[in-house]
Amino acid sequence: MSGINFKVEAFEGPLDLLLQLIQQLEIDIYDIPMAEITDQYLEYIHMMKELELDVASEYLVMAATLLAIKSKMLLPKQELEIDFEDFDDSVDPRDELVEKLMEYKRFKEAARQLKEKESERNFYFGKAPMDLGEYDTSSKQANLDVSLNDMLGAFHKMLRRKKLNQPLHTRVAKQEISIDQRMNEVMDYIEATDGRVVFEDLFEASTKDELIVTFLAVLELMKRRQIGVSQSSSFATLYVFSRGEEEA
Repeated sequence: MSGINFKVEAFEGPLDLLLQLIQQLEIDIYDIPMAEITDQYLEYIHMMKELELDVASEYLVMAATLLAIKSKMLLPKQELEIDFEDFDDSVDPRDELVEKLMEYKRFKEAARQLKEKESERNFYFGKAPMDLGEYDTSSKQANLDVSLNDMLGAFHKMLRRKKLNQPLHTRVAKQEISIDQRMNEVMDYIEATDGRVVFEDLFEASTKDELIVTFLAVLELMKRRQIGVSQSSSFATLYVFSRGEEEA
């Protein structure tokens, strides 16, 4: 019997050990030489015992299984029919073992792929969730049914219509504008239009950054109760009005 050098590894079970032996010996998993693989398996078990390592019972059960299959393959047909009452010469004694090994191999490969995806996901970092409850004015306005979700939905649809979901590729001169400045501009615009404007009319800016600043300015004005937002029905047009113009 040709020797093989072993190193002690943390196998996940007897099937894992068998797969390792099959790979090391370059054996066809569909045509396992039972005498050779059994001898190598038992050699590994004996080595574990000599190193005073605990051998789990499942490894010993597999050893007995391998010996039984080896015996079936080595004994002449006449003796097999006597010693094994359920012997069927049309069935390869190794079939059940091969099926288990292939199933284990598939699960092991799936586990490896999942582990890789987990490792890749560790390189992504998400922003911690923000508490936007202070901007939700639905509970403060008994006569209005506009919530923060309605505002976000309207803003998202407006962005899609403006085709600004993707970053703009045109080069523009960057001009910083603060939320406080934009809040003043929004109030001036509302008051100049009889105190009531269509929500989308506040977003005439050409860049996505400016649109976002405007949206944040509107939310802050709502938080401070300087403006309100009304809607006649679900999915209807949103109207922004000055609190000074609010009627009962």
